[in-house]
Amino acid sequence: MKKLPRFYQWKQLPKVLNKKEKLNLFLLLTLFFTSSIFLIFNFYFKNTEIRPIQGGVYTEGLIGQPRFINPIYSPIGDIDQDLVKLIFSGLMKYEEEGKLIPDLAKDYKIKENGSIYEFYLREDIFWHDGNQFSADDVIFTIRTIQNPDFKSPLMPIWAGVKVEKINEFKIRFTLPRPYAPFLENTTIGILPKHLWENISHFDFPLSRLNLQPIGTGPFKWNETVKDEQSGFIQSLKLKANLRYHNKRPYLSKIIFYFYPNKQELLRAAQQGKIKGFASSPPLLEYNYLKENFNIFSFHFLRYFAVFFNLEKSEILKQKNIRQALNYGTNKQEIVEQILKNKGEIIHSPILSEILNLPNPIRIYEFNLEKARNLLEKANFYDKDQDGFRERIVQKKPDFYFKRNLQLGSRNLEVRKLQECLALFPDIYPERKITGYFGPKTKAAVIRFQEKYAEEILKPWGFKKGTGLVRKSTRAQLNKVCIKVPEEIFPLEFSLVTVNQPLLIKTAELLRNQWKKIGVNLKIKTFDENKLKEDFIKPRNYEALLFGQTLSIVPDPFSFWHSQQKRHPGLNLSGYENSKIDRLLKEIRRTLDPEIRQEKYASFQGILIEDAPAVFLYSPNYFYFIHPEIKGVETKIITHPSKRFHNIEEWYLRTGRVWK
Repeated sequence: MKKLPRFYQWKQLPKVLNKKEKLNLFLLLTLFFTSSIFLIFNFYFKNTEIRPIQGGVYTEGLIGQPRFINPIYSPIGDIDQDLVKLIFSGLMKYEEEGKLIPDLAKDYKIKENGSIYEFYLREDIFWHDGNQFSADDVIFTIRTIQNPDFKSPLMPIWAGVKVEKINEFKIRFTLPRPYAPFLENTTIGILPKHLWENISHFDFPLSRLNLQPIGTGPFKWNETVKDEQSGFIQSLKLKANLRYHNKRPYLSKIIFYFYPNKQELLRAAQQGKIKGFASSPPLLEYNYLKENFNIFSFHFLRYFAVFFNLEKSEILKQKNIRQALNYGTNKQEIVEQILKNKGEIIHSPILSEILNLPNPIRIYEFNLEKARNLLEKANFYDKDQDGFRERIVQKKPDFYFKRNLQLGSRNLEVRKLQECLALFPDIYPERKITGYFGPKTKAAVIRFQEKYAEEILKPWGFKKGTGLVRKSTRAQLNKVCIKVPEEIFPLEFSLVTVNQPLLIKTAELLRNQWKKIGVNLKIKTFDENKLKEDFIKPRNYEALLFGQTLSIVPDPFSFWHSQQKRHPGLNLSGYENSKIDRLLKEIRRTLDPEIRQEKYASFQGILIEDAPAVFLYSPNYFYFIHPEIKGVETKIITHPSKRFHNIEEWYLRTGRVWK
């Protein structure tokens, strides 16, 4: 039989499955594939998680212009410090809680009770231009800071420190004496020696590297955009450093936009051009900021106080008056009205969140009655009932009666006696001024003695005048006839501060508060540069409203030791106390944190009692970030630039990755 073609063979096969069976098969296959897909997705989701991924551009607005993106000059300006923080690295850095941890160093050792610090450097670090980092870069940076020709503002904190190279990746710092806060000094950014070593100190501030920096930080300089006509830097772009020695940043770029004033910055924020900016508490009044930005409130280790110049003002030299001003200050009202409750009241220059110290035993709670009592104790009264107090001091008269006089005396005092008696027509009607003590003068003296018999005669048991000018008669003559000159000292002094809204409002509120206790406060404001040059440096003020920034390991030496009364010291009150001086030296040399804490408490107690200042508040630091920016986590910062301490963790994009 002839074999049929394969096609016809298939056609002739009997049908194996009927309709019902086919439907069941389809359902079975559908269930199989659905289950498989479910199992695959279930496995995927169980073994993966959403994490940040690389990519995205963050934009931030700043007021002002960058000038020195250079670690040895950056303390001059906040913008420069912001950029230095991102572009450069130090031997040590801050972590989230404010603790210092190694950065360019991989380890360190403290020897000789804190006189020697040895650092072991990482060997896997490269500059943004590809050259390797080494000990030579650290030594070059420190010696440049120490060289007075370069005029680095950091020079005082490195004075006397010897730096030496042990090998390519090990260095040693030898201090003139133990210094507990030294590790914080090592957070400064390190410069690349190979780029800077041939630049003279004259050209150092002028080098293009100040605006096109090369560092080892998480971001590197990419582009600067200027206005062609004005030369104003409009923006500066950074891109992620893909060879960063720590965790590679998630953000691919950061663009900083620069504005001449706060109004233009806020306009840019409202228009969505920038995704972040920093500000002071009053900006919280803008509703659109609250609605469109996450607001991070950081503990900023900075406080504001009124510093009394104890060398300039005679009034403020008096402890009673300084204490009265402290009692007359309603700090709660200041924090509520000026900071909108976005800050902390302080009672000393040691902030509690740094050391967890208990509140000082002695603080000045707002108490108008105590303030007024202390002012009266200092002899200041409101005699004119005009609301302001004054002290009246009697000066020594040019002349007063001090000799015994009698019939026949001839001298200047007799002339003065006759002038005095002539003031009373009923006592000396002749009114002759001769300088000779004759019978008519004696008769006048007798009448004077009998007129004031209670004061002159009665104490001696006399009923009639004697005509002799002796002790009690002289006393009454001095009382009646000698005009004691008076000098009036009004309770007033001037206060200078920076021409900034926050400080101006604080000064005005202080003026209103102190007026209630009879103080006439005169306010003078200046821009910050003028204030520093013309007033703070020469200590040319009676009182100064100003802020001071602290370190994680507080070192009050520069602020309160008597050796720091002159510039560049920061003892703004001209305060001097031998016990304080001794404690401050011991604090610097004590490595044991518990012992150092005890000394902080002793220092705090003495200082508060002496009241060289009115400590007001520590404002929170506010950072406005668009909700799409994630990973911002900072609790304590010593400077606004420290908000970038974990910039590697900030991100815009997320994706699923295998666990």
